[in-house]
Amino acid sequence: MDSVFDELYSKYHHDVFQFIFYMVKNREQAEDLVQEVYIRVLKSYDRFEGKSSEKTWLFSIARNVAIDHFRKQKGWRQKIAEKFDWSTGQIKDENPIPEEIALQNEEISLIYQCLEHCTVDQRMVIILRYIQELTIIETAEALGWTESKVKTTQHRALKVLKKEMEEKMAKEGTTSEKIRVER
Repeated sequence: MDSVFDELYSKYHHDVFQFIFYMVKNREQAEDLVQEVYIRVLKSYDRFEGKSSEKTWLFSIARNVAIDHFRKQKGWRQKIAEKFDWSTGQIKDENPIPEEIALQNEEISLIYQCLEHCTVDQRMVIILRYIQELTIIETAEALGWTESKVKTTQHRALKVLKKEMEEKMAKEGTTSEKIRVER
């Protein structure tokens, strides 16, 4: 079990942490919740039947840990709505030049702010599909949903993101091209 656990950890730790972090928006809380994910993995690995990939199985556990966390929190909506502190340098890009970093941070910040207007389900789908790059099938397995529900939730989330980004850019008077949110 140790070698299997070590392999799971080394392959997917960053992805699981990133997923949890985007959900709770707090580095320390995310670290605690990731530990809870791996505790659950250790307790339930013998029941893993292999009907899905290990990655989707891990994300389904991470999803359940995040939901349990939100249920336990009083005022969890307020926690979700807190702004990300970009000054801490928690999101790193290793190769771009400083100008690219500044542009990326502005774009990421805008998208991240707009994610706050999505429901928790919509946010989970966007994170799994576009940040973790899971397929629709893998996302459905990780969330325990049908593919149709994932597609519908993704479509609605993208509409919300597009609308919010257009509104924010209009308020800021940004003159860039029309925002394009791809499927």
